[in-house]
Amino acid sequence: MSLEDAFRNSGTRDVTICPTMKATMQALHDGPRPDAIILDVHLADRDDGWAIAELVSLLGAKPPKIAFSTGSPEDIPSEIAAMGPVFEKPYDPDVLVEKLTASRRLGPLAELRR
Repeated sequence: MSLEDAFRNSGTRDVTICPTMKATMQALHDGPRPDAIILDVHLADRDDGWAIAELVSLLGAKPPKIAFSTGSPEDIPSEIAAMGPVFEKPYDPDVLVEKLTASRRLGPLAELRR
């Protein structure tokens, strides 16, 4: 819940929490497409939550940003871990949010065009 609070405090409007692989797959199927996904390695129904990163990479030219949240970073295959930052628990949720949202901030010209 502290991660959800950190995102909401940063101005993120929609936050969806999926405790299982099945719920995650359903949320990705039903849309809308997320801007970012934080994957826990050990979901309630599987111990390979990182596998979702592989599926997300197939979502087209601009897939969602990915971050991994885990107490077992060694469980993530290196080629998967390279897809986004790995945060070993416990970590500061605000740091994760900053890492994922920092590059979304627009420069002055892009803000004016917006």
